[in-house]
Amino acid sequence: MKLKFICVLLLAISVGSYAQKGKSKTTAKKATTAQKATDPEGIFAVMETNKGRITIQLEYQKTPITVANFISLAEGTNNAVSPKYKGKPFYTGLKFHRVIPDFMIQGGDPLGTGAGDPGYKFKDEFHPDLKHNSGGILSMANSGPTTNGSQFFITHKETPWLNNKYTVFGKVTSGMDIVNIITQNDVIMEVKIVRKGSEAKKFDAAKIFNDYFENKDAYAKKEADALLAKKKEAEAKIAPVKAAKVAELAKARITATKTESGLEYVVTKKGSNVKPAPGTQVYVHYSGFLEDGTLFDSSNGEVNKLFGKFDENRAAQNGYQPLPATAGSYNFVPGFSEGLNQLSIGDKATLFIPSALGYGERGAGGVIPPNANIIFEVELLDALPAKQ
Repeated sequence: MKLKFICVLLLAISVGSYAQKGKSKTTAKKATTAQKATDPEGIFAVMETNKGRITIQLEYQKTPITVANFISLAEGTNNAVSPKYKGKPFYTGLKFHRVIPDFMIQGGDPLGTGAGDPGYKFKDEFHPDLKHNSGGILSMANSGPTTNGSQFFITHKETPWLNNKYTVFGKVTSGMDIVNIITQNDVIMEVKIVRKGSEAKKFDAAKIFNDYFENKDAYAKKEADALLAKKKEAEAKIAPVKAAKVAELAKARITATKTESGLEYVVTKKGSNVKPAPGTQVYVHYSGFLEDGTLFDSSNGEVNKLFGKFDENRAAQNGYQPLPATAGSYNFVPGFSEGLNQLSIGDKATLFIPSALGYGERGAGGVIPPNANIIFEVELLDALPAKQ
């Protein structure tokens, strides 16, 4: 579940540790008594466990395929399952096979190992209103994109790094105290589906999922076409931004200094005129570009927004921050390290790094092409900037 940024490629070091920040604690979460609320209209999964009852409201209007899958499995009406599961309430008797305190509880695996499934896989179904923004979020567990089956998890707390990776399709309305005391190998005794209101009663889960599954190739093509159209629209919007950046970089390069290695650099804003002492902690704000103005990574959230690269998950984990480094012992690609060694604290500079001082014939991660020259706009700091 880690996030990996392109700067990993450029720095030749791992910088994904903050992606685990939200789930690194293993302190057991104290059970809290959930308030009993009057249930509104909707579809609810009433999950009876050996520890007690958990009631979950299902987002059947926002994630209809995922909810239809869950309901048809629970009610034994799913026709896509392996023959041995047909006509049986799928979740009855299954265990919570994976429980991580202060993170989540996971169940729905017929094997009880984390490797089981109902005999098929289906698509992700992300909705902009549905996030892992609190405890009690019901979400699909999977092994990667479009590998959903029967496994699900319920969060103990907010887990924003999971957004747009795992499909949210419900939320606990009562029984959060039970969620908090579930331990590994506790058992789901039964999942009963309750429909309240006329719209909820019209939702035919078996038909919706079976229709989807029989026509999933057509669904996939439709979604692929929509994604392609969205990509082209985004590219058209960013084109003038990239063109302006190419012109800006070309103007800066006119006054650049070229070193013996082939690096070119220009200080665009002078800082303190004091170079950091070797071994001291410094911080580097950076934005990396290809020669056509394509942004491949930046530590600045606003720059990412301008170039259509902003990642909400990264922002939620405070990932748009200057990169920590040790002055005089920079563990980056050669051109980047050499460029930083030219700078004083507070300097802003542009580094024109030839391929031989970057990633050469290898390229990097499918983002930086082989033999590509790369350009960085950097700022060298002696402390993290104050939060805005």
